[in-house]
Amino acid sequence: MALITSTEMFKKALEGKYAVGAFNVNNMEIIQGIMDAALQERSPLILQVSAGARKYAKPAYLMKLVEAAMIDTGLDVVLHLDHGESFEVCASCIEDGFSSVMIDASKLPFEENIRETKRVVEYAHARGVVVEAELGTLAGIEDDVNVAAKDALFTDPDQAAEFVERTGVDSLAIAIGTSHGAYKFKGEPRLDYERLEKITTLMPGFPIVLHGASSVPKQFVEACNQYGGNIPGAQGVPEEMLAKAAKMGVAKINIDTDLRLAMTGSIRKVLVEQPEVFDPRTYLKEGRTAIKDMVAHKMRNVLGSSGKLDA
Repeated sequence: MALITSTEMFKKALEGKYAVGAFNVNNMEIIQGIMDAALQERSPLILQVSAGARKYAKPAYLMKLVEAAMIDTGLDVVLHLDHGESFEVCASCIEDGFSSVMIDASKLPFEENIRETKRVVEYAHARGVVVEAELGTLAGIEDDVNVAAKDALFTDPDQAAEFVERTGVDSLAIAIGTSHGAYKFKGEPRLDYERLEKITTLMPGFPIVLHGASSVPKQFVEACNQYGGNIPGAQGVPEEMLAKAAKMGVAKINIDTDLRLAMTGSIRKVLVEQPEVFDPRTYLKEGRTAIKDMVAHKMRNVLGSSGKLDA
């Protein structure tokens, strides 16, 4: 078992017409649940760390937790920085041992985005690390990402091809209708498959990434609210839409909000139904199981990655 890059993983995903799940981690139980699901499903996976998670758990703890997870399961893992806001943050994660980083300069003008991304690519590639970048801007709120709907921009296919050629980036996150966080759509959700098809036609065999791809199933929002929550109802991206995108050249799909809802709902249930419980192991165990079940469901029914580890 080892920390690996996503290069070969994405190549197999594109050939097999499935996507690899990139699951955000914040603590030990979340990592354990994700890894247990991957072992059960025999699925490749990416563990990704946001800036917020890095501040919360601290880099040294996260690295040791991931190391322990690999020893425990015997699985290879891609450890990825999600939404790195600067060259300095990306470089710090590379020095910590991450095998993949994302530089998110999507808020900058096109030429500045290219310059900042190329700078990270050159630094990372010299150290055997792969780089994801973003072109286009997703609406929504998640950790340190906060973009108003009026500022969201879909990815221009021609710009995407130019961006990849000029930066040498290894994968590209695009905006085709997904949104960060629990609040998703006021109207009917829609993914711009025509835009996705044009991008993949211009860049055949190049790994495309979807952010903001949690589905926010109604039952999980209701489960959280049933036990004292106040999460507004929200319609996410239907899972069948994501499954279709996975067959159209999307090699990596990010999943975070669904995990938070599943874990929080299960913990609230324990604390409400068993108010005498004060042992963290009791409710965190339920949270870990909820994570495992959610991740296994995504691998099997959305990503199409179950069984691909041995393929």
